[in-house]
Amino acid sequence: MDEARNDQNDLIIGRNAVFEAIKSGREIDRLFVQRGEQNPAVKRLISMAREKGAVIKEVDSKKLDFMCGGGVHQGVALSAAAHEYSTVEDILNKAAEKNEKPFIIICDGVEDTHNLGAVIRTADAAGAHGVIIPKRRAVGLTSTVAKVSAGALNYTPVARVTNLSRTIDELKDKGMWFVCGDMGGELMYDL
Repeated sequence: MDEARNDQNDLIIGRNAVFEAIKSGREIDRLFVQRGEQNPAVKRLISMAREKGAVIKEVDSKKLDFMCGGGVHQGVALSAAAHEYSTVEDILNKAAEKNEKPFIIICDGVEDTHNLGAVIRTADAAGAHGVIIPKRRAVGLTSTVAKVSAGALNYTPVARVTNLSRTIDELKDKGMWFVCGDMGGELMYDL
């Protein structure tokens, strides 16, 4: 994952540092583990990270060395969120506080940090109450995302959910309508 290298400030490396980050309750995205690692301490970290909902990704030793910029990683690196995630309920509450109908941007599969930052910046400029992203197969809130958002991340809550389809169904049950964008779709002005 290139964003892990580009955002190495967000990487916590080494068994003790990773243990303390997980134990502290800090929001974590991914635990990178050296392929074939059998150390009991690392297995414990994997278990702890899974309990916190982190994605576990095995990588070869050269990739982990590269990601950690040559730092002593002891077979593990943790990608931590650069900004705290909100909940879908927080986003809905923000709309309610403004006495407005919820306007939410939902992103599926955005893997480039620059693209997510731009979406958050655009959502803020358009008056969206928040952004929803999936927990897996998408980039999280890294320092590059924060930088590219040009400060909008401080004003636009981002919720990370396990299942986008279920979240959409729950929002539909609350009376929300959806418009989806697709590169091969119709022009929005024709709808």
